[in-house]
Amino acid sequence: MCYKNVFSTHTFENAGKSFYKWNVSYFGMAMQIRYGVIGTGALGGFYGGTLARAGREVHFLLRGDYEYVRKNGLKIDSVGGDFLLPVVNAYDDASAMPQCDVILVCLKTTENGRLPDLLRPLLRPGSVTLLLQNGLGIEDDLAARLPETEIAGGLAFICSQKKGPGHIRHLDYGKLDISSYNVKNIVVLNQVVNDFHAAGISAELLDDLQFARWRKLVWNVPFNGLTVVMNTTTDRLIAHDSTRRLVRDIMLEVIHGANRCGVGLKESLAQKMIDLTSEMIPYAPSMKLDYDNRRPMEIEYIYSRPVETAARAGFNMQRIAMLESQLRFAAQE
Repeated sequence: MCYKNVFSTHTFENAGKSFYKWNVSYFGMAMQIRYGVIGTGALGGFYGGTLARAGREVHFLLRGDYEYVRKNGLKIDSVGGDFLLPVVNAYDDASAMPQCDVILVCLKTTENGRLPDLLRPLLRPGSVTLLLQNGLGIEDDLAARLPETEIAGGLAFICSQKKGPGHIRHLDYGKLDISSYNVKNIVVLNQVVNDFHAAGISAELLDDLQFARWRKLVWNVPFNGLTVVMNTTTDRLIAHDSTRRLVRDIMLEVIHGANRCGVGLKESLAQKMIDLTSEMIPYAPSMKLDYDNRRPMEIEYIYSRPVETAARAGFNMQRIAMLESQLRFAAQE
């Protein structure tokens, strides 16, 4: 899902590289955060790259394109202006990275089984793990495996793709919603929002993480799944009356499931999401790209967990459960 009016004009200033160094800023006293990025793809490359461009200290964990990025840098083609980071703090091993104040987790949730091992070398007391991932129950699962970790959730409303080694194509939007799961010092998250603003990214700190995650599902559930099972794109789904009605019906089912779970989403959100999607460029969501490239799809947290959570609250997500079954069938073919 994506929103308009992402970029604003900012002067990029070097923020320094000291660890938790304090300076006077808009918030009174502001820390200079050392960032780590786990997963330097469409999300991690874009958000981490914009922070680095704005002078923040950012350390990137890469896999297949580590050597390329180390030698050639990180290239971002963006609607807000193309740029190249010729020198990047790049690593192919988490154990070689420094401890960080905030770690942006931008992996697909299909790789979350690796998270504890990837995170441990980067964590110190007070470190915050910010999960920029889609779905429900992600923070609960990480907290169960790393109970001492401070966690926040992040929802990225962006159209972005990885085009090749060290090359990210940012197509549209980019807003970030951030909310605490169990962060003790909320000032850290305030500074993260401030850093993104300074980098030209619209970001907001929200009070209710579950509200934010269910709201994002209103877009993710219909458009990710339907583009896969119908082999299409977002614009074509809403261009036809029958599929537009189906999209709206699935959105309403997410909203009603959220309501039964105590999350107060309004039915009017469905039409708002459809209207916003109509303003987007023709787009294949990440799940469609994963399916087309024979990569695992994020079915568990986007479909299974919401269906199970709503069922425990006494609500049957019939349409979404059917879509989940179709996606699991497609994943095995």
